Amino acid sequence: MVHAPEWAAACLNFTWWVNRKDSEGQNVFEGGFLGLDNIGPFDRSMLPLAGRLEQSDGTAWMAMYCQNMLELALVLSQHDRAYEDMAIKFFEHFALIASALNDKGLWDEQDGFYYDVLKLADGTVMPLRAHSVVGLIPLFAVTTLGPETLGRLPEFQARTEWFIHNRPEAMTVIQDIHHESHGGWRMLSIAAPDRLRRILSRMLDPAEFLSDHGVRALSRYHLEHPLAIDVGGVMARLDYEPAESTSGLFGGNSNWRGPVWFPINYLLVEVLRSYHRYLGDDFKVECPTGSGTMLTLDQVADELARRLVAIFTDEGGLRPVFGGYERFQADPAWHGLIPFHEYFHGDTGAGLGASHQTGWTGLVADLVIRKPSPLRGGR
Repeated sequence: MVHAPEWAAACLNFTWWVNRKDSEGQNVFEGGFLGLDNIGPFDRSMLPLAGRLEQSDGTAWMAMYCQNMLELALVLSQHDRAYEDMAIKFFEHFALIASALNDKGLWDEQDGFYYDVLKLADGTVMPLRAHSVVGLIPLFAVTTLGPETLGRLPEFQARTEWFIHNRPEAMTVIQDIHHESHGGWRMLSIAAPDRLRRILSRMLDPAEFLSDHGVRALSRYHLEHPLAIDVGGVMARLDYEPAESTSGLFGGNSNWRGPVWFPINYLLVEVLRSYHRYLGDDFKVECPTGSGTMLTLDQVADELARRLVAIFTDEGGLRPVFGGYERFQADPAWHGLIPFHEYFHGDTGAGLGASHQTGWTGLVADLVIRKPSPLRGGR
């Protein structure tokens, strides 16, 4: 249970981000360093000239933050109805942030993808068309409200209904769920089903994001099509680098330009399951893209989980995580000692970076536990 001091600290942290990283007051966030290191063509926390970088991932994280705070407030309201007002606040704030992400230039309708946008002091607006997880993170902001919750909180229900019907932008990110087993439910998501389908067609493409060992942080498309931009006479470049970084950004010892990162992939698995629970078995996508195989989102989640687990499994006497280390691959005394690397080669699955990153790569244990089994008829 979250108690008052913890709740107050979370509210203060949320307010800090709102006040410090939304310089224009338009619910689009700049964020600075978000843990994605060198995923852009330049250091995103130190722009090469005057301007600001409006971030798809930073804005999506704030929308997700709103949903997390909303869910906490709804739980706390069972014990103290004062939290009902806070739930309303975060419901409305989610709708404003999510609709801003969709309406203020971060969504590219032609490409069907979310991009960062660089806005320079001279008025120049420059979308950074990098096929990276920056454009996938908006999928993370999805949650639902059921009729039981709405019935328990009549003021919350009345005020949110008023908001939905009097703020047209809210209609694009708060939807009634048209599924026979979920009557009366609402889904709060940045990406509506049609946009979800377009994003997944790129994410599940082996020529882009989908590797044999999970979703790459940067699309393989950039191997042959590097992103090069001229920013005020400064040339910035983004290449596909599936292993260690060749760039000095952030010290060069970490890389988001092509490897597979486990926490992002784990969240993708969870998000796909969330979407499936409310879109149902009728919503299918091609997986892998170009294969002709149509899968439900739950099946796509299973397939992605299978690929992540396969990093560590023994196939024909080899474990991808060991890469070219002969002793680990061939010596029985070492072959069963599986490390939990920081990130993994985008093409081979070989472990890279720190070898003891159990704090997030240990999530593979949860995927193994929930692995579908013919003996129990699914997950």
